[in-house]
Amino acid sequence: MARANEELGTTRPTWTFLTNHGHVLVCIATDPGIRGRDIADRVGITERAAQAIIADLVSEGYVTRTRIGRRNRYEINPDRPLRHPVEQPHSIGELLQLVAGLDAPWQRRASASGAEA
Repeated sequence: MARANEELGTTRPTWTFLTNHGHVLVCIATDPGIRGRDIADRVGITERAAQAIIADLVSEGYVTRTRIGRRNRYEINPDRPLRHPVEQPHSIGELLQLVAGLDAPWQRRASASGAEA
């Protein structure tokens, strides 16, 4: 069953396999300089909810936030384990490789930040 997203003219599933925390993590992995409002738009949550999720990820060590001017840049700690006991043998890096289709999100980010220096 899906519900209509009238603003976009599309339908959205009523449930997904990943939580909003997982969706936010994927957004950050694919774009480490992404803004909170853009995360909110992509995930389909409010900007306040996106900021709360980012704060959760930062406080638990899954993401590091660095302020660069007026923007934030995020770095994922790929070695952190998934949180549910069923998934704990696996890491965030493994999840991102599978779900986001990234070969090594942390390597891509490191090479991108090296290019900026």
